[in-house]
Amino acid sequence: MRTTSTSIGLTALRIVLGVVFIAHGAQKFAQGIPGVAQGFAGMGVPLAEVAAPVVAGLELVGGVLLVLGVATRVVGLLLAVDMVVAGLLAHATAGFFAQDGGFEYVLVLAVASLAVALTGPGRFSVDALVLRSARRKRGVREPLPA
Repeated sequence: MRTTSTSIGLTALRIVLGVVFIAHGAQKFAQGIPGVAQGFAGMGVPLAEVAAPVVAGLELVGGVLLVLGVATRVVGLLLAVDMVVAGLLAHATAGFFAQDGGFEYVLVLAVASLAVALTGPGRFSVDALVLRSARRKRGVREPLPA
């Protein structure tokens, strides 16, 4: 059984990670999807015209879902894949450090997203609320995971 401090830690991670992705998704929309697609194409992203709105939408909507704790495991996995692809296509050749354009930052975002996908959202989330409600309806009284 997980502790309250574990759930608080997962909630903090989920919310901060979500806010970062919201900011990056909103930034892509503010720059304009055609410009983002052009930038993606310059980095060698295949189907950049399709990838740009998909990535911007995933980061913006996925970030909101993380903050709320909705579909957390799926969203965390999708965002982890997003960051691995970004690391490979846009940052790997620039070395490690983010200040040099390297993969350091996207690596942290990928691993944090994967951690959320593997551990779940914690007790303080919409996902947990829905699970508690479903368990009550079935008469199950066992404790929830973090």
